[in-house]
Amino acid sequence: MGEYLLFCFTAAANPTLVAATTILLLSDKPKRLMLGYLLGAYMTSITIGLVLVFSLKNSSELNSAQSTWNPYTDLAVGAVLLIVCFVLGTGRDAPAAERRKAKKAAKPEKGPPRWKRALDNGSPRTTFAVGALLTLPGASYLAALGQIVEGGYGTTQSVLMVVLANVIMLMLLEVPLLGYMLKPDWTPGAVERAKAWVIRHARRAAVIGTGTLGGLLVLRGVITLIAS
Repeated sequence: MGEYLLFCFTAAANPTLVAATTILLLSDKPKRLMLGYLLGAYMTSITIGLVLVFSLKNSSELNSAQSTWNPYTDLAVGAVLLIVCFVLGTGRDAPAAERRKAKKAAKPEKGPPRWKRALDNGSPRTTFAVGALLTLPGASYLAALGQIVEGGYGTTQSVLMVVLANVIMLMLLEVPLLGYMLKPDWTPGAVERAKAWVIRHARRAAVIGTGTLGGLLVLRGVITLIAS
């Protein structure tokens, strides 16, 4: 059970989920859009988890499936993010940033990327579709499913453990949503303060974000290699 929970928490270190949560929190209507994304993510991830748990006959089949999600990718991406964190933290990117700023000033203004516009201005139906399409199982989630298969649990307990794995894995979306439901008067102000903080401290936020995410990805890769 301990390894199962560990893999569930490391599965939360999903770069796509972190990026989507950040965008949705900074949107004009975060509550509805985040709920749409979360429901879409639940649909895809829980369905895939149940199919894998009840279709795989032994742990060797799951290990074969898990091997397709290479932990070395986590290590490589994590290392890149840690390098970015170092560069931003030490200000070594300043000359390149000035050159980009000068080039941008010389070009006509362009709008935000299409994917960001879809999340910023989309409906809950749009974010539902995005969440359903982007929430694919990673190595840690597959490892957590492997713990369920190897544990020999009954049908009901296996279903509950798959659902629990997803609740833990998607907590980056669930926590702010709970805030909107439990403290609707306080949460919007907290989100606005967070937006203002990000605007004032964008570099510091980038350093913290890349450092934290890079460290979690490296940790996830190491744990997956040790467990494999």
